[in-house]
Parts: sequence; C-alpha cells; structure tokens
Amino acid sequence: MTKNLWGGRFTDKPDKTFSKFNRSFDFDIRLFEADIRASLAHAEAIRDAGILSEGEFGKLQRGLRKLTKAASESDCFFDDREAEDVHSFIESKLVEVLGDVGKKLHTGRSRNDQVATAFRLWLRDRVDEIDDRLKDVQCALVNVAERHIDAVLPGYTHLQRAQPILWPHWCLAYFEMLARDRDRIAETRRRVNIMPLGSGALAGSGVSVDRQAMAKKLGFDGVSRNSLDAVSDRDFAVEFAGCCSLAMVHLSRLAEDLILYCSTEFGFVELSDAVSSGSSLMPQKKNPDALELIRGKAGRVFGHQMGLLAMLKGLPLAYNKDMQEDKEAIFDTVDTVDISLRTAAIVLDNLTVKKPRTLEAATKGYLNATELADYLVKKGVPFREAHETVGRIVVHAIKQGKELDDLALEEISGFSSKIGKDIFESLSLKRTLATKNVIGGTSPERVQKALKAAKRSLNK
Repeated sequence: MTKNLWGGRFTDKPDKTFSKFNRSFDFDIRLFEADIRASLAHAEAIRDAGILSEGEFGKLQRGLRKLTKAASESDCFFDDREAEDVHSFIESKLVEVLGDVGKKLHTGRSRNDQVATAFRLWLRDRVDEIDDRLKDVQCALVNVAERHIDAVLPGYTHLQRAQPILWPHWCLAYFEMLARDRDRIAETRRRVNIMPLGSGALAGSGVSVDRQAMAKKLGFDGVSRNSLDAVSDRDFAVEFAGCCSLAMVHLSRLAEDLILYCSTEFGFVELSDAVSSGSSLMPQKKNPDALELIRGKAGRVFGHQMGLLAMLKGLPLAYNKDMQEDKEAIFDTVDTVDISLRTAAIVLDNLTVKKPRTLEAATKGYLNATELADYLVKKGVPFREAHETVGRIVVHAIKQGKELDDLALEEISGFSSKIGKDIFESLSLKRTLATKNVIGGTSPERVQKALKAAKRSLNK
C-alpha cells in the first residue's frame, strides 16, 4: 500500500471522497520517468552534501533504476489504487525495495520543487517532440507543393476571388506560419528549461546541495533565482499552451481552406480515402473528417490556455493546490496538438490538386483586373484614375458575359486611349504571375527560390 508523503500531524483518516478528489496519480503518472531522473540527480547532490554515504547513494541509484526497469517490463506495475500521486508512489516503491534507505531520498527537497522539476523535464521533451511534428507538416507542405509545382488557383480576399497564385505559393504561406510557431516554441523552451530543484517548499533547501551541478546533470540551462517564484508559477506552461494555441490556429486555417477546396462547389483538391470518411445514410458522400477534427480540436487547446490563466490569476505566494490543475491541461494540450499535427501531415501526403479545375477558376472572375490597372499606370495614367477606368471596363465585361481578355480591342480601348494591342499579353495568366516577381511574390521564379529556401531551412 502506498503511503502519503505527509500524515504525521494527522490523527484521522481522510474522507474517501476527498482522497479521490485530491488524487492525481491517474494522470501525473506521466511524470514517472522525469521524476526518476530528477531523483537520481537529487540523490547525487545530497550524497555530495554529506547526507548519504556512498553505499546509501549506490543503493538509491540501483533502486531507482530498478523501478524504471520494472515499469517498462510489467503491465501491472502502476496498479495502485492508494497512491496520491506519482511522487509518493515512487517513494513508497523505493522503500519497499530498499527499506529505510529509501526514506532518505526526500531529504532537502519538497514535493513542491520535486513536482515543478519533473513537470519541466517532461515538458521540455514534449516541446522537442512538438517541434518535430511541426517540421513534419512543413515537409509535407513542401512535398505537396513540388508534386503540383505548376498548379494555379485563385487567391482570395473576403472569400472572393482576387488574383491568381501558384499552388506552391499557397503551401508556402502555411510553411511560414509554422516556421514562426517553431520559433515561438523554441523561445518558450528556454524558459521551460530552468531548474527549480533545490527551492524546497518555498524558502530554499535546508541542505547545501549544488544546484548548478544538478542542473547540468539534468540538462537544464540554469537554475531558478528565487525559491518562491520557482515553486509557485506555471507561466512556462501557459506560454507553451499559447504557442500550441497559435499552432492550432494555423492548422485550423489550413483545414478550413482544404475543407472548402475539396467541396463540390470549389473542387480544387481531392482527399484520398485514407483521410476521409463516408455517410451512414448517403452513399455518395466523402467527408473531410480529418480536417474537420483538426478545426474542432483547436478550440479545445484554446480552452486549456484560458483555464491555466484563470487558475493562476488569483493565487497568493507560494504553492497552492490549485496548481495541480496544470497537468491535465498541458497533458491534453500535448496529446491534441501532437495528433493534429500528425494528421495534418498525413492529409497533405494524401492530397491531389485538380489542376484543370483550379486553372479554370484562376482565369474566370476578372482576376486580371489589377493587371489592367497596372498596365495603364505604366502608360502614365495615375493609379486612382486607372482603377476607376478598369472598374468601368469590368462592368461592361459583366454585361457582355465576357472575361477581360475576351473583349475585342475596340471595346476595351474605347475606355482609354492608352490601351493598345499589347494589352492582351499583359492580361495573360503567364504575365499576370510573372509580374509578381518581388521578394515574397507568386511569380514562378520567386516561388522556386522560396521552395529552395524552405528546404534549406528544414535541413539545418
């Protein structure tokens, strides 16, 4: 039976409902491996501080490693209905294996700095994994861009056709969003990777442990500078949840675009059967469920960030039990973002652009109207006047049921004496794309360079 890490001051047993309410073992079991790593470093530190003999340290070291081995080999190792949390579980198991020597491990630390350290160690590894998943989606975007390198589709503003763009240009827009997500999560990692161990309950450890040595052993970039702060804040968790929220915003926007594009009304892309589902009633349906779930799960991650903020906002210094709520929020955030990123990469790998349809859409709806205005500007017409003139030409074309480049020269030149027979070259799709040759533009030349730069960044 697992014993609590407290109890000497209590004479009565806790209420069963309260014990269940207070218990976190069912979810903080995830911190097992991280807590073992931190405990090994702490054991070494209190040995060096003269608390443990070399023999006792060796026993603790072997005992902790034995627990790690048992956890990996036994399916029932964690079957414990009495454990309050993973930290009391580990200590209880250690005492079972080692006897009284196991009781010495907690010397010089509190569960407050123990939990904070294990949580940061665990989250640091998850940050690295999420970064890998973000990179995987970036790779998938580059791959699907290259598979359909010459596909053209309409770009939109206000969900109205605006100007033609290359499909790879669309892909690289999301590539850039995810690149910023990776920058943000890398910056967050710096603040996650600070070690609170040695802060005690709130005032610092009463044992002269070498905190810098422990931090180095555990791979932390440094140690916390204030013991009160170290055990009582979870701003690093909020910041991580914020990074994940923004990543999910970008994934949700990607999903929304593709949901629209694979609809019958757009018909720009087709998702393979691997990432689609059907209807229980309508045999003809092929639903983009993978994308809809990504879009839906974004709100779940946003909620966790808000929950963390609300939990922290009124807490007095130092530790309060409210902070136990940080684990489930972050654990579910990690799970949700991880599976969403994995799924997004799979969707992109199983996507086909329907080029004839996208090309048709990119050449209908007066998407070259801006080119006509630019043509007039190059002929010396002030832009505002050119804009007004082109607006009248578009109205005329709509009445005639024609695209701009279907109008006769006599029709179009009647609106401005500056329009000559070279106008139709300027209005061609090839020219429309080629003129967007500024850095960041959608010209084939710029897009090729951007793809090369994207691949270089992935290979760093």
